[in-house]
Amino acid sequence: MEKLIYALWRPAAIDSETWSAALRETVSERLIVAGARGIQVNVADDAVASAMVRMSTFDQPIEATISIWVDTAADTPRAEIDATVVSASERVAGYLVTESVPMGSPPTDAGSRTPGFANLAFLRRPAHLDRAQWLERWQGQHTKIAVTTQSTFGYVQNVVVRPVTAAAPPIDAIVEELFPAEAMTDFHVFFDTGGSNDELNRRMTAMTASVANFSGEDAPLDVVPTSRYVLITPFGS
Repeated sequence: MEKLIYALWRPAAIDSETWSAALRETVSERLIVAGARGIQVNVADDAVASAMVRMSTFDQPIEATISIWVDTAADTPRAEIDATVVSASERVAGYLVTESVPMGSPPTDAGSRTPGFANLAFLRRPAHLDRAQWLERWQGQHTKIAVTTQSTFGYVQNVVVRPVTAAAPPIDAIVEELFPAEAMTDFHVFFDTGGSNDELNRRMTAMTASVANFSGEDAPLDVVPTSRYVLITPFGS
């Protein structure tokens, strides 16, 4: 089984709540018919409107992703899936990824919103690091720091194998981190400090240094707060 992630840009004529419902309902139903074995929708809807941390390298930010598990990501069997996603979005960038789960998330009922929120980060490898060095600094060194300095309760790392849609911008990895809802507006909750300003400073400093170690100054970053909906899991409950 293979995993695809499609980054989506919302059509200007559709509000975020209407779009969110369409992705989770009509679009997902069509994806099942097209052969999807698993579907997860992440979308920047009203529930995450207050989130403080947002970063975009695009004039119009990414506002959603659809993760789709398929038997094969080959071009011809994937064509109907591509067409379905494209029909629902202003712009689409699709990627074949390998999934690593350093921290599994609590199960939720199919189609229900996962409690809290999911931060999506779109990473690019800096030019001064080769792929092996970058992966070691990110997955080998940074993962433990990220988990121990934040209030994360779910953590997925998706390394991009190749783009699957035309003109997809260069992206090397897509990260999903789950946080409590209060972390959207309170850095003490985000960094799990217990209210200590000294601990907040220590943890923020450690995270900043660790991110700089694998991203450098020449690697742009996108961060998108989203609501997370697991429609179908390909691995059972």
